[in-house]
Amino acid sequence: MNWDDGRLFLAIARAEQMLAASKALGINQATLSRRMAGFEKSLGVSLLIRRTNGCQLTPEGEKLLRALEIVEAGYLQAQAELKVDSPQVSGTLRIGTPDGFGVSFLAPRIDGLIRNHPQLNVQLVPVPRMFSLSQREADIAIVIGQPKTGRLIAQKLTDYSLSLYASADYLSAYSMPENQADLSNHRLIGYVSDLVYSPELAFETEFFSKWKSSLEISSATGQMEAVRAGAGIGILHDYLAAGNDSLIPVLPELRVTRSYWMAHHEDLHGIARIKAGTDFLRSQIERSAIPFERPIN
Repeated sequence: MNWDDGRLFLAIARAEQMLAASKALGINQATLSRRMAGFEKSLGVSLLIRRTNGCQLTPEGEKLLRALEIVEAGYLQAQAELKVDSPQVSGTLRIGTPDGFGVSFLAPRIDGLIRNHPQLNVQLVPVPRMFSLSQREADIAIVIGQPKTGRLIAQKLTDYSLSLYASADYLSAYSMPENQADLSNHRLIGYVSDLVYSPELAFETEFFSKWKSSLEISSATGQMEAVRAGAGIGILHDYLAAGNDSLIPVLPELRVTRSYWMAHHEDLHGIARIKAGTDFLRSQIERSAIPFERPIN
């Protein structure tokens, strides 16, 4: 078996799409398709079911994927051990995060990782979605809540709190709610219900059992901007709202707490770039003066 063909197959299996895999690999889609056809012919089995909207692995493809991931993990571990005395950390490190954490907390600090490791290519992906570490959609993922499934190595970074906020202009026009029941008379801002990617984000009813959003926005940063603009009352991360004079706390006795966890696939454990990334993320949380949790007065 040609390992280079195996590497191409891994990319397709993880991307679940020939076009996406070809872009990630930096080769022409037609070339990739031709290489896979030749690979399947050399093995004498069909590995992929090709559809217009993507690729699905056959049972034989699933078996090969598991075998190649073991080989890949061994190669990466050996590579890390050979470079153990090298001061240079290189390669590409992709960090997937929720948008609020990635945009407002990590992006302003990520240059520290690049300065520490100038040979490292860092990719920060701050989008509201779940990352599949088994399919290598990210090398390190910041997730909400402790991961319960998968071959992952996870560590808690910090708890954080969320509270109700509105703009001064909105409260001037519609008045400050005096209790939870009053929220039914206000415009409420929340997530797009069918796009909520984690049950940890279904917290609206923890503030008000009859919560019904008038405006649904799929990202935390989008919700914060809408609240700042006076669109209604929203549930915002307290550490993002802190110090923003245009955001006024509403019913401050109400608060929910969630936690950020850092995770990577166990096959990547011990790889230099992974260790560099996890050490950096941990240090940024430990050194930060940002109040991730709002105290209840």
